[in-house]
Amino acid sequence: MLKNKRVVVTGMAALTPIGLNINDFWNSMMEGKSGSAVITSFDTSRLDTKFACELKGFQATNYMNKKTAHRLDKFSQYALAVAKDVLQDAAINPENLSEDEKNNIGVIFGSGIGGIQTFYNQAVINHTQGPDRISPFFIPMMIPDIAAGQVSIQYGFRCPNYCAVSACATANNCIIDSYLMIRNGMATAMLCGGGEASVCEIGIGGFNASKALSTRNDSPETASRPFDKNRDGFVMGEGAGMLYLEDLESAKARGARIYAELIGVGLSADAYHITAPEPEGKGAKLAMARAMKNAEINPEQIDYINVHGTSTGLGDIAETNAIKVIFGEHAYKLNISSTKSMTGHLLGAAGAVEAIASILATVNDIIPPTINFETPDPQCDLNYTFNKPQKRTVNIAMSNAFGFGGHNTSVIFKKFSE
Repeated sequence: MLKNKRVVVTGMAALTPIGLNINDFWNSMMEGKSGSAVITSFDTSRLDTKFACELKGFQATNYMNKKTAHRLDKFSQYALAVAKDVLQDAAINPENLSEDEKNNIGVIFGSGIGGIQTFYNQAVINHTQGPDRISPFFIPMMIPDIAAGQVSIQYGFRCPNYCAVSACATANNCIIDSYLMIRNGMATAMLCGGGEASVCEIGIGGFNASKALSTRNDSPETASRPFDKNRDGFVMGEGAGMLYLEDLESAKARGARIYAELIGVGLSADAYHITAPEPEGKGAKLAMARAMKNAEINPEQIDYINVHGTSTGLGDIAETNAIKVIFGEHAYKLNISSTKSMTGHLLGAAGAVEAIASILATVNDIIPPTINFETPDPQCDLNYTFNKPQKRTVNIAMSNAFGFGGHNTSVIFKKFSE
């Protein structure tokens, strides 16, 4: 039976293509900065898309020793990095926690794809040198759940650790599961979010094969253009985001700074197609409606939606259609934006990074923009906060994340008040 505990956000951390910490991430959004550029980490000569939102300037050894970093795929390196930052942001020192406190802190952190570069490298070794040359760390480096396991091991957190995998809805699913555990009284606090490191030849090549990526090689910085008529696909990004969710009673008892309250979550399935969204946004409508029902609020109370908005032809229209149906006339009074226009699409990490953007919008009363807009699309006629941030009181913000397979998720954050 639900205990209905209140769940608050007391820590945030982000590694993004436009900032390796929360402050830089927010400032870059306010500047409308694009993280997209020509790929520099590998040879793109065989690819149709030669650009991405790479994680620039990240040094794993700033967060862990060289030996540990060597035994981790990059998505797990990102997980340990944001875990270190989120604990510092939440003013949690694991060395000062009692065994009972550690027993009640968990980790739900996912990856849509996991260690794709590790998988590729070891497959090549198997093919060219034989199975006896495969690394003993191959499997634990590759599997998507290992990032959560590494964080749990690092800090001794013994509440459940696992990952949800739901493609680009992964991080939101991890946030939702964490919320439900705390609300049920099954945990005091949870580290949750997602990480992704798929900017590699096989990652870009795979999405090129599915015709999902932009091929605007002549202008990569403007390639991610959600809701623009001339959008031609998403831009791959990499990085991680993590929230420290906590039972309100625990947060108050330790005098924690509270960024916002997580008041509602919603999930649904399209039951339609493995990659294409349901054209009318039926699944998206259900997720948003269920989140508002769970939060016990009316549509008119939502001020801002950080939409999934990937810059794909069908996806942007389907989400727009869903918002129009669910919100009615209020749909035109909302501020909407897609921060993927700046960060690119971080796949399994997207939900966490965009949840952080939504929370910061409530904290600062400013809407991050959707950049790169040039040409109106008659089918996308809402207020997408094009090109410049907009000041506005944001009491309640919704963040959407949808994934291949027809996974739909919505989370709702509210300015904290007693």
